[in-house]
Amino acid sequence: MTRSIPYYIVFFFLLSSVLSIASSCDDSGLLGFGDEKFTQDPSRTLTFSTDTLRFDTIISTVGSTTKLVKVFNFNEDGIRIVSVRLAEGKKSMFRVNVDGEYLPRSAGSIAYDFEVRGGDSLYVRAEVTVDERNQNEVFDVSDTLIFYLESGREQKLTLTAKGMDAYHWREKVVDQDTTLTAGRPFVVYDSLVVAEGATLTMLPGVKLFFHDKAELRVHGTLKALGTLGNEVVFRGDRTDRMFDYLPYDNTPSRWGGIRLFSTSLNNEFYHTDIHSAQFGIVCDRSELDEMKLTLENSVLHNIGGHGLKLEHCRALVANTQISNVLGDCVYQIGGWSEFVHCTFAQFYPWEANRGMALYLTNHLADEPYPLYHAHFVNCLMSGYPDDVIQGDLDEVEGEHLDYFFGYSYLNTVETDDAERFVGIVYDNGEQALPKEKNFVRFDTYNFLYDFRLKESSGARNIGDVEVAARYPFDRYGMARTLDEGPDAGCYEFVVKEEE
Repeated sequence: MTRSIPYYIVFFFLLSSVLSIASSCDDSGLLGFGDEKFTQDPSRTLTFSTDTLRFDTIISTVGSTTKLVKVFNFNEDGIRIVSVRLAEGKKSMFRVNVDGEYLPRSAGSIAYDFEVRGGDSLYVRAEVTVDERNQNEVFDVSDTLIFYLESGREQKLTLTAKGMDAYHWREKVVDQDTTLTAGRPFVVYDSLVVAEGATLTMLPGVKLFFHDKAELRVHGTLKALGTLGNEVVFRGDRTDRMFDYLPYDNTPSRWGGIRLFSTSLNNEFYHTDIHSAQFGIVCDRSELDEMKLTLENSVLHNIGGHGLKLEHCRALVANTQISNVLGDCVYQIGGWSEFVHCTFAQFYPWEANRGMALYLTNHLADEPYPLYHAHFVNCLMSGYPDDVIQGDLDEVEGEHLDYFFGYSYLNTVETDDAERFVGIVYDNGEQALPKEKNFVRFDTYNFLYDFRLKESSGARNIGDVEVAARYPFDRYGMARTLDEGPDAGCYEFVVKEEE
């Protein structure tokens, strides 16, 4: 009995024969099966996607993210690379992988024998860890990646980075009065805790970089004493970029936030910059006979929760911008607060289901929280929603319910409550520049914002003069008394001098 040969074996041999014939007849390699020709002509070179690979500012001893360069061979013939090496050799702070092969530092940061066929390419991946220099100033780091071709030609790719030394704090507890001075930043891992009875004071120019989810948890007292042009900064520790055009520092929820616990009183924030956190400042419930929070000439921006949450406590906020938060710019539960010349801008770009510019309530679940005083004077409140001021206020006989809006620019429904709303300009779409069009810069591609006023904004010249006298200069130090009247919000319009 004759056995038949399986069809797949016949197919395999036929395919092998065809490939063999095609390969023997294809001296030029047009079918892709001929011998690749490699040139030794020194005029034939590689092309790099960039001539300089730049890293953002890197915190010393902390490794960078990986950056990529593509190396093209646009020639018809292949090019052999004899070696690729870092000029600094073993001393180099950069780590490089070429076409999947690591350049080992132990061997002098060099690797050998690469081929780039005609019309093909390979990838170079690089990282850097900057050595500590024990200095406050930012410093430059560089190296050169040298490609030595079989033709004898050398080609170079420059690698650069900026280094920054920092103090690294892990599980840090401040249990006695402590003062921080400007210089290198403080990188906070886990969380930074200020114990009850202790005061942490930050002088002008202090910068705190918080790792993912790390918080500043205050049971004692915090004093952030920045000055104009030399602010105290609270931000995340990612100094690199999500995309070429977008730094991580321009995105929300890079770190936890600042929480002032019930025992924390007399906290002061002057000229502070708090941005890109999961929440801004959360104030737990405290007695109203002492100030819980004074917040002046500051900014809370790009927050993944509430910007400022006040739970039945006493707070004074002035000349301050609270903007682009997923929750509410200000969420107040009862208590006592006063806001003077503040800008609440609710233009959070990352989700459509964002909160309000202001939310007021005098109860939490079934527990009452009397609203003793919530006054907003010479303020600007705007945002994407049609009405950015909301609340849940129960008028109960015998309980305090005192809220007031005066001489402000409000994106809300017009009301006939003449006692609680005085001198209001409503941003209801009929103004010359409603909503985001009031402001100088609104770049939703690069997520860059400038909430200073345009000349034709409806918020100009509507503030109360006597109230403005308490804060005669805006957040940038511009005088409020040089034109027809003070503007609503934390910024006074200033005509730019022609260049």
